[in-house]
Amino acid sequence: MGLFSFFKKSDKVGKDSAIDSKELLGASKKETAAQAQAIHTKLSFHPDWNVPQEQKYVFNFLANELEPLKPNQLSLAAINIEEDAATGDWNVKAFFRSSLSQPVSLKEIALFLTDVDGKVIAKQSFDFAQLGVIPAESARPWVFTFKKDSLLTDAVPAEGWKIAFNIVSLRGHQLDLDTQWEKQLNDAQKEELRRVVSSLPKLRDKEVNFTGIQQHVMDNGNLQITLLIRNGNDRDINLEQLPLEIVDAHARVVASGTFKLDPVLVVRANTSKPWTFMFPSTLTHELHTADFTRWTARVPQQ
Repeated sequence: MGLFSFFKKSDKVGKDSAIDSKELLGASKKETAAQAQAIHTKLSFHPDWNVPQEQKYVFNFLANELEPLKPNQLSLAAINIEEDAATGDWNVKAFFRSSLSQPVSLKEIALFLTDVDGKVIAKQSFDFAQLGVIPAESARPWVFTFKKDSLLTDAVPAEGWKIAFNIVSLRGHQLDLDTQWEKQLNDAQKEELRRVVSSLPKLRDKEVNFTGIQQHVMDNGNLQITLLIRNGNDRDINLEQLPLEIVDAHARVVASGTFKLDPVLVVRANTSKPWTFMFPSTLTHELHTADFTRWTARVPQQ
């Protein structure tokens, strides 16, 4: 296979990025005190590979440099990055490792690369089924090709970089309830919110979306709206000030204003947070003729 040509005697094992297997596989088996010891993973080759003897020496040399894992961990150990001069893609050499006591096979998983300062420099999903079944307590060498359009920098990092699982993307988009909401809502209401969150269209990468879920015109002319603030980023967002417009079914702006959020409203990565905003009557426009059979909330264009 062409894969073998990527691994050289000059390669060295770099940083390791390990997670508890329950992050990918759900609840993990509890280890007894006798089993809770460092696990040295054994080199494993894909069953379809016919590895030349000289290449086995290279792989064994690299595998011997790997640090032991804790029980029930999955890990990606960085080796090297080579840029494809023709395409600009990055061929990222690494070991996928498992300290589980049983074989493991995975499906599509999002990975990212970080530089020495922890800054994300590439993100892409990979089909781990191609790696085959990974035996218990083993390490399998692989090349993950990050396409040029997945790279967030032009410079290949020299050292200190890591390849890691994108845990935020793995858990799926979830409901993020503020502490007060958690206390005030009953189980049925929380479940209904979760259903709404799961039924909405998937967000684009880094998209922040405001979805209206409830509105109420009060007797004093104020307009109360409840939104789902949807965060498609893989990092939390902090909202200190939020300009909003409410548009009715006839595309008329029926309320507009800017809300100062104190304390800062934090919406966790890859989650939707419900929040209620009150427009005073001075910031509404002809609510008595507004058609709320369909309405939207948006951040006005500057």
